[in-house]
Formats: sequence, structure tokens, C-alpha cells
Amino acid sequence: MIRVAGCDPGTSSLDIVALDERHAVAQVRFEPAELRTDPALPVRWLRENGPFEVIAGPSGYGLPLVRAADCTDAQLELMSLVRPDERGRARGVGGFTAVCRALRDSGLPVVFLPGVIHLPTVPAHRKLNKVDLGTADKLCVAAFALAQHDSDAPAAVIEFGSAFTAVVVLKDRQIVDGAGGTTGMLGARSGGAWDGEAAYLLSPLAKADLFRGGIADAPDRETGRAAFREAFAKTLLGMLNVHGIEHIYYGGSLLRADPDLVQQALGAFPSSAFQLHDTGDLPGAWVKHAAQGAAVIANGLAGGAFAKVVNSLKLREACGTALDWLTHPRASDVRGWFGV
Repeated sequence: MIRVAGCDPGTSSLDIVALDERHAVAQVRFEPAELRTDPALPVRWLRENGPFEVIAGPSGYGLPLVRAADCTDAQLELMSLVRPDERGRARGVGGFTAVCRALRDSGLPVVFLPGVIHLPTVPAHRKLNKVDLGTADKLCVAAFALAQHDSDAPAAVIEFGSAFTAVVVLKDRQIVDGAGGTTGMLGARSGGAWDGEAAYLLSPLAKADLFRGGIADAPDRETGRAAFREAFAKTLLGMLNVHGIEHIYYGGSLLRADPDLVQQALGAFPSSAFQLHDTGDLPGAWVKHAAQGAAVIANGLAGGAFAKVVNSLKLREACGTALDWLTHPRASDVRGWFGV
């Protein structure tokens, strides 16, 4: 029996689930305040509930499938993408880097996963001047959708997160496109894609600013919800026009926190546009879908029941960094902050 674990470093919590093949056998949720106080909490939980063959660790913006034991300090910073002037005090990422460092130094069989931009199946023209086409946890949700719904048909995977909303596009079981939290639609806390003029006027921006401007910051409840529904429709219809999407798989924390809003957004489309599917849960699992997807990937990497999912996504062929496709004249300075 293959035992693995998967982690999701979401904005609202860090979830971990342990799988024996397809079944959840242990799971936990750590709140951000707990992790800031003690970043080694996940390490102790994993030791108590192991041993594991593979652990898919919290990976942020992603790395090209790097074993934690081989992960450098520079690569740790690439997973969080915090400017040098904000390191150690940036809001919005909690104790993420400290948790990743604790996992790296633990001796556990942890692997850090790629983001969408690292994948060879996403064409170069879709990566140009992008950083976040979908962080590693969004890739995990796409893997989870593939594991739950065995289909080759073109599909969009939507994660309605507690802060961000993201969409990842699947064709022939491969990820070919995506729009992450700050390149895509409005979210519960995040304003989605930035107006460049607004970014210029509000600069210098902090990492915490990426977690503002969403429904929670709207002048009133109905304005925020209307903005969310329309932003969702515009993004999804654009993807539909480009990719001919036939299925929508959806999940995420907002689905549980505000199901009426999610259903309103999804219900705006005619039933003939595409088929809608709730991603559901693995047997026995209640943690976030990204954690379940990370466990699916860990199982596949270990040669288990989900090996087909990992192979089709070409995760082992991921390469580069999330900063490789920036063409601005100051991009080389930015890459220098992270040693690349």
C-alpha cells in the first residue's frame, strides 16, 4: 500500500491530507497564526502520521519538481516571490517560507511542485510577461479534476479560493493555459488582474496589496458580488472562445463559504455552453481540493493509482522559473533578487 501526503498552502489555512492509495487516512488544518508561531507544526504532524513514500509540499509559485533535500535558499524565495525589502515581514503569505524551510530541512521525502508557467505544455506566447498563470496549488486542483473525472475533452478547472479565483485549461489531459489570481478574475479578497494605471498610482505596492480589492473591499455587498459574477463571466467566456471548452470542473474554499455566490456565477451560463461538474472529494477527505490534488500528484510520483495523471501533465518535464518570461528592461534586476 502506497502512503503519500499532499499539502495546500492556502491564504486561509495550510491543509494536509495523507492517502493510502485513493483513501484519506489522516488530515489536518493549520491556521496561519499557528504557523507563524511554530512553522515546524506540519513537520511534526507528517512524522506522526507517516512514513510516507512521497510528500507534495507547499510550493507557492512553484519550482520544476525539486526534491526538498536539493532545494536552495534562492529556490525557497522563488516559491514566495517576496522582494528583498519585504522579506520576513510581508503580509499575505503568513509563515509560508518558514514552513517550506522546515520541510526542506526535515529529512522527509518532500518534493516541491511546479506552477502552470513551468509546464512545457503551455505555449510560449501565453507565458509572455506573465508570472502567475496558476500557482502550484492551482495545478494541484487541475490534477485533482483529472483524477476525479476521467475525460480527454477540453475543460476549464475553476478554483474559487478564499482570496483568489483562478482558471486552468485542460486539453488532452494536459494544461495548456491559465489565469492566476492577479492575472485573472476578481476574487473574494483579491481584485484580480491589475489596471496598470492603478498600480502606477498606488505604487510602491506591497505583497499584501495583491490580497486586496476583491469582494471584501467593495463599497457594498451587492456591488462586490456583481463585480465578481461579471468578472467570472468575462474570463470564462474568453477561455471558451479560445479553447472550445466542453466541461467545467469547479471547487475551492469559496464554494463552501458562499455557495450561493458561486452558483449564481455558474448559473449565468446556458446549460448548452458546457457541462458543469463539482470536483467532489476523495473517499474520507474534507480538506481543501488543492491538498487532495497535491496528494494525488504525490501518489502518481510514487507510481501509485494516479501515475497516469502525473504522466499526462508532464510534471517531470517542468523547467525554468516563474520569472523567465518577463521582458521589461528591469526584469534582469528582478531576477537578480532571486539569484536567477
